Amino acid sequence: MSSAITAGAHLLLNGRPGDPAVITAETTLTYAELEQAVLDREAAHRGSDGVVLLEAGNDLDSVIGYLAALAARRPVLLTPPGGEHGELRTRYREAFEGGIEIHPDLALLLSTSGSTGSPKLVRLSRDNLAANAAGIAAYLGLTSADRAMSSLPLHYCYGLSVLNSHLSAGAAVILTDLSVADDCFWDVAARHGATSFAGVPYTFDLLDTSGFAERSLPSLRYITQAGGKMPPETVRRYAALGESRGWDLVVMYGQTEATARMAYLPPDLAASRPEAIGIPIPGGHFRLDPVEGLEEGVGELVYTGPNVMMGYAESVADLARGPELTELRTGDLARQADDGLWEITGRRSRFGKILGLRIDLDRIESELGSGSVRVVAPGDRLHLFTDDHESADRLPELVDGIVALPRAAVQVHRIDEVPRTPNGKVDYATLNAWASLAEAAGAPDGALGEGEAGGADAEALRTVYAAVLRRPDATVADSFVSLGGDSLSFVEIATQLGERLGTLPARWQHRSIAELAAGARSPRRWLRPVEIPVLLRAAAIVAIVGSHADVWTLLGGAHILLAVAGFNLARFGLTAPTRVLRARRLLRGAAAVALPAGLWVGAVALVSDRYHWPTALGLNQALGSDEWTRDWQLWFLEVITWSFAGLALLLLVPVVDRWQRAHRFGAALAVVGGTLAIRYLWVGLEAGATERYTIGCVLWCLALGWAAAEARRPWQRVLVAATAAVATYGFFGDPVREATVALGIIVLLAPWPVLLPWPLARPAAVLAASSLWIYLVHWQVYPGLEAAGLGWLGVLASLAVGVAVARGPAAWVARARVARLSG
Repeated sequence: MSSAITAGAHLLLNGRPGDPAVITAETTLTYAELEQAVLDREAAHRGSDGVVLLEAGNDLDSVIGYLAALAARRPVLLTPPGGEHGELRTRYREAFEGGIEIHPDLALLLSTSGSTGSPKLVRLSRDNLAANAAGIAAYLGLTSADRAMSSLPLHYCYGLSVLNSHLSAGAAVILTDLSVADDCFWDVAARHGATSFAGVPYTFDLLDTSGFAERSLPSLRYITQAGGKMPPETVRRYAALGESRGWDLVVMYGQTEATARMAYLPPDLAASRPEAIGIPIPGGHFRLDPVEGLEEGVGELVYTGPNVMMGYAESVADLARGPELTELRTGDLARQADDGLWEITGRRSRFGKILGLRIDLDRIESELGSGSVRVVAPGDRLHLFTDDHESADRLPELVDGIVALPRAAVQVHRIDEVPRTPNGKVDYATLNAWASLAEAAGAPDGALGEGEAGGADAEALRTVYAAVLRRPDATVADSFVSLGGDSLSFVEIATQLGERLGTLPARWQHRSIAELAAGARSPRRWLRPVEIPVLLRAAAIVAIVGSHADVWTLLGGAHILLAVAGFNLARFGLTAPTRVLRARRLLRGAAAVALPAGLWVGAVALVSDRYHWPTALGLNQALGSDEWTRDWQLWFLEVITWSFAGLALLLLVPVVDRWQRAHRFGAALAVVGGTLAIRYLWVGLEAGATERYTIGCVLWCLALGWAAAEARRPWQRVLVAATAAVATYGFFGDPVREATVALGIIVLLAPWPVLLPWPLARPAAVLAASSLWIYLVHWQVYPGLEAAGLGWLGVLASLAVGVAVARGPAAWVARARVARLSG
């Protein structure tokens, strides 16, 4: 390794120059190549100081950025991708800008477990990182032959410890953001000869449901488990599975405050001692501090070792502080068994006081034994949450055998899924909030059951989802995406959420109803958040109608709507977990356009000569005239229909499906490149009068909308914006129209909603939701009024009729047919 790296990050780059260090779907970097990439990135830090804020994904750019910050001796704060760190950014703004005092030993700042947005940070030194990486590498026996799958996020201390320990041992890491529930994850593991992966208890739930026990993984050497206590029977089961398949299960125990790991259970003891956390890692030691009121031999577990953090940071001033701790009070209650192994018995904070009795909540969970029951006690009752509805009625009787409480002090709540933190741990904060809501409402047993665990607010939101999405089976554990929401229902749901929540959190479509309810704010009195695609749809349809009625000239609205369709395609159509379901959603999207259009065009054709039968079937571009006719007026709908249907068939091909899932932004960018190539080869720079409306020439608009939805990082957004500017240049032979379309696509890249006065927000949502029908009917509404010199009235009438039809029987019939088509 070079002197520059040795000075800053030698503890993480200890491999032979020619050995693989980091493996991605696109490339493999050797240690020499990784070192050079780190040196190149480190150069950008020279002359700068302060903390580096790194939104760390499981990708090569994040790894290089992390190592380069260490090499430059600049502390790095790792956060999840997505930019949802407002309080952190505000609290530590001066630290990111530089020019402040920072302790020279400070290397890494991480949020405490489960609190990825909290301004309270763990301060870790270079010695902490080196000691923990070396300890893990020692007890796992890591060598240059090992290759670990990045099955956990790098901003999580457990996921980061996998990277640190493997690079320190000269081993390799395979980077992927795929889930263990995804077949593609295992294709990657098999292709690159993965020897290990890491999991939290929830990971093993996913393994159970994804057929892991039947998979053939001859290169797998071990699996590690940490991030919370796993039920002993699950430990036994996976230990037995590993013994039969030739790999080990290594149960581990740790905290962010100890740079990840403090103990491990030797694999040969997993089957016989599954309830134990094992022995301290090399260089570490445990002792017990007595806790009043506990049985003899049980106390608070205290850890000493070189990996104990420097201390916490709660402000910029704390970054100048040196090491303040020689030991870590874990907050866990533990005992040491006769065989020398350590066992966790509960948390000091996981106690409730009910009717004067001190209740050990972890003990109740453990003795209930099923792993499907979570217990909290924020007030005067014991609350049990379970996703095993069949056994729910027996729980009070089982609790009675553990602790003497009156029946009225025990409440059972049936939920559909246990809420979890971003790290996969049980989200007890949410469970406590739900229990508090139940107590405040005086809810009887089961009032939070059947998926209604969020209380009144969550139930109100669930009702909205159920009504708008036609999903009476919706529960508070569901999200817009999991319920199969699409671009048609998106507008109404987004509008109602904005009015009820006062904000639209980033990626709200993927968040559960309960999570949205828990994060609700008081709505602003005069302002409402409106999603950018909603605003663009409303503005574009008004621009289209007004331009056609010659009230104003603002062309390009339909091409912007095409980009919005691509944006929504990526957000909703491509998010289904299986390729068959993805194809079904895409076909449903095509049908949602084709069926209403076909019905309307067919009806108009019966009473006039305005359209012909190929147009009713969406085939005008294939069977109609090459010259402009009235049938070309509906070009936009044909493009949507056939592009969605074609993509559905393409993604049914397994290799294409896997490739797109593994390279979401790259795949979208490849489609942009391919569709632009078709356009340039077909028509050159400027398209002709009808060519600019043909599927082959305008698909790049849809593809750019798709890419805009997948652009999560600043450089990706800049790349899409630049491509939009280049792609629109010369296409229409009209600079104003080209600038309008480019601006519409670029606006899609904004990651936040727009705040509108409430008198404008609701009309915008109504127009956006009705845009399809406004587009269809306005051709029959405005011409007579325009001819009479009443163009403005023609615009208003077109909008009003379109809204009325969209909310009337015709739309209901079409939606019902689409629902039947999609199953």
